[in-house]
Amino acid sequence: MPKSALFRRTALLMALLLPAWAAVAAGPAGPGVPDTMAQRMLACTVCHGEQGRATRSGYFPRIAGKPAGYLYNQLVHFRAGRRHNEGMSSLLDSLSDDYLREIAAHFASLDLPYPAPPASDAPATVLQRGETLALRGDPARDLPACVTCHGQALTGVNPAIPGLLGLPRDYLIAQLGGWQTGLRRASAPDCMAHVARRLSGGDVSAVAGWLAVQPLPVNTRPAPATAVPLPLRCGSEG
Repeated sequence: MPKSALFRRTALLMALLLPAWAAVAAGPAGPGVPDTMAQRMLACTVCHGEQGRATRSGYFPRIAGKPAGYLYNQLVHFRAGRRHNEGMSSLLDSLSDDYLREIAAHFASLDLPYPAPPASDAPATVLQRGETLALRGDPARDLPACVTCHGQALTGVNPAIPGLLGLPRDYLIAQLGGWQTGLRRASAPDCMAHVARRLSGGDVSAVAGWLAVQPLPVNTRPAPATAVPLPLRCGSEG
């Protein structure tokens, strides 16, 4: 489905759901409806899947279990227009920073199993290139390895660096492409834009293809925060 159609569908869904969400957020829930964050966040699960596990569409990512700081940053980026999705922007426009932190904390607290990764039909040379970029980078091109920021297990690092496993290849390609074109931005200095713009089209396809088919480790939670400095300065770490 074209991105424009996805944006329109998301905007329509959120336009329908927002009044109900706003009513719940504004006051006590009606009889028989618990006033909990899980109940309020049902609006998010229409696109992001049950409990934020993602759907099979391949475009809306998993948000369950991501670091709270990362989720909060993304909500702020959508609200500020650094990331573009009409439905998300409309939904978040009137929500306070404190409420965005509550949303982020709710989804970050969910520790849910991941589905098995898909099989790959990419050539071995492409997967090898993707593995090299993810695990070792390309120093000659000023490209740090994915693991130097996203954790040795690639499950993310608290408080604000996301995991890269369990995401569809098409989603990963779309996000790297968004950074390359400026469609997706983070707070300055935007370290991911620096990385993405040094990747060729073949590199993007290779690293996304390799990441998408990697099995998840037993412990899928983000790694603890570390005092080791990142290879690049990042304004919001994602």
